[in-house]
Amino acid sequence: QVQLVESGGGLVQAGGSLRLSCAASGRIFSSNVMGWYRQAPGKQRELVATITSGGSTNYADSVKGRFTISRDNAKNTVSLQMNSLKSEDTAVYYCNVKISVYGYIYWGQGTQVTVSS
Repeated sequence: QVQLVESGGGLVQAGGSLRLSCAASGRIFSSNVMGWYRQAPGKQRELVATITSGGSTNYADSVKGRFTISRDNAKNTVSLQMNSLKSEDTAVYYCNVKISVYGYIYWGQGTQVTVSS
C-alpha cells in the first residue's frame, strides 16, 4: 500500500513563507497526480494545488501567484512552497496522490499550518 508523510508545517507570521514536503512510499506507478489539499476548522477540505507526473500544475484561485507546487518523480516526493501567507491559509494541509491506472487515492495524515496576523 501507499503511504504519504507530510512535513514542514508550523507557525508563521502573515506575509511569511513556509515549505511543505511530502514523501510517498509503496507501489507508486509512474502515471500519477500528486497534490496538496487543506481543511480549515468548520470548512470542507479543498484543493490547493496538484501536479501530474508530466509536470502539469493546477492551483486554486486563492493561492495562485503565492504558492508553487513541485515534485521529484524519482523520489516520489511533492513540495509546496507557500509565500505571502495570509491568516486564511491557516489549515491542516494534506498530501494526496492518485494512481491513474487504478484510480486509487491516498492521503497523508496532515500537517498543521498556522498563520498569525
